[in-house]
Amino acid sequence: MTEMILETRTLPEPIMRLLHTKRVKVSEKFGDILITPIREENVDCPFLGMFSDGKISVEKFMARKREEKELER
Repeated sequence: MTEMILETRTLPEPIMRLLHTKRVKVSEKFGDILITPIREENVDCPFLGMFSDGKISVEKFMARKREEKELER
């Protein structure tokens, strides 16, 4: 099985239009070619995932949540 990562812009235009990611994984197995989009995670969000990166305190988090609730009203 062969695998490689390619930039989407290097693919032919009809295929590129179908993909909404910057990179794809191209793999070959038993003569079949599989193109899998690679989803990029938003690393700018400190709340992404189960654990934060430790740069924000609980108090600051709660203050942000209160501000968001106020804006919803």
